[in-house]
Amino acid sequence: MKGKNILVFGSTGQVGKNLIRKLTKNNHRVTAVTRNLHKKGYILRTSGNAGYIDVVESNIFNEENLNNLIKNKDICINLVGILFEKKNNTFKNIHVNFPSIVSKICEENNLNQLIHISALGIEDAHDSSYAKSKMEGEKEIIKNFKKATILRPSVIFSQGDNFSCNLMTLIGRLPFFPVYYNGRTKFSPIHCSDLTEIILKIIDDKIYSEIIECTGPEIITFKEIILILMKLIEKNRLIVPMPILAAKITASLFELLPSPLITNDQLRLLKYDSILSGKYKSNVDINYECKLKFEDEVQKYCYMWKEFGEYSKKKID
Repeated sequence: MKGKNILVFGSTGQVGKNLIRKLTKNNHRVTAVTRNLHKKGYILRTSGNAGYIDVVESNIFNEENLNNLIKNKDICINLVGILFEKKNNTFKNIHVNFPSIVSKICEENNLNQLIHISALGIEDAHDSSYAKSKMEGEKEIIKNFKKATILRPSVIFSQGDNFSCNLMTLIGRLPFFPVYYNGRTKFSPIHCSDLTEIILKIIDDKIYSEIIECTGPEIITFKEIILILMKLIEKNRLIVPMPILAAKITASLFELLPSPLITNDQLRLLKYDSILSGKYKSNVDINYECKLKFEDEVQKYCYMWKEFGEYSKKKID
């Protein structure tokens, strides 16, 4: 198969590094964009096969630079996203303005495909600024580039993620674990590797103009996730339902930190399930069924949160 020229934004995250490795292995030529070449360039260069990856530093809001990056490419993949706002990294800028600019330039340069990572459950979360910005960004993309494919994954997990790893850190540090909305919120966690395989399938099968919901092989409540992680790292903690008023006060205090553990906007988002809506195609409908289960995969890297860290590691068949 002849490889494509592919431009990837958001290439230094858990999905980006995994995706670049697979794209270059499949003979695709990748241009990975970073805001800080000195700090992150070496990570990206070792993420892909030598000779198949270029690493470029660019301001993602400089339209002239973007045009130079996008022209002569076959496919553009946008993985850029934030979980909380700070300084100029607002939801509006990252989730709306940037996708709008990129999709317009992709259309002007007649690219074959634009793949954009959004999020599952955002349609119902009308009181969340994160969700509203994601929805608005999707609308901008669909308006500007008719052949775009938008993926809406449930929570993404893997070694070094911001989900399972943060939760295990909190479980290890707190004498009890607070849960919101009684821990009833449902998730269908998808492993990073499964999500990147879906992206590869979309490229290989030339799937265009779709919204595709991406989920793992199981549905788990937030409380069940905490119980699984407690078991894996061998920590017994009391699970305490936290009243919403107390949760809002706590979140407001966390928002004063450079990297808050939870914000009020994330608290609002936690009211809504992150599972298949049934309104759109899913990964199963494009003939990719995720098989990597949450507990089985986290077991492979949870040892660092056990009492003896690295020395707690056991061989996993």
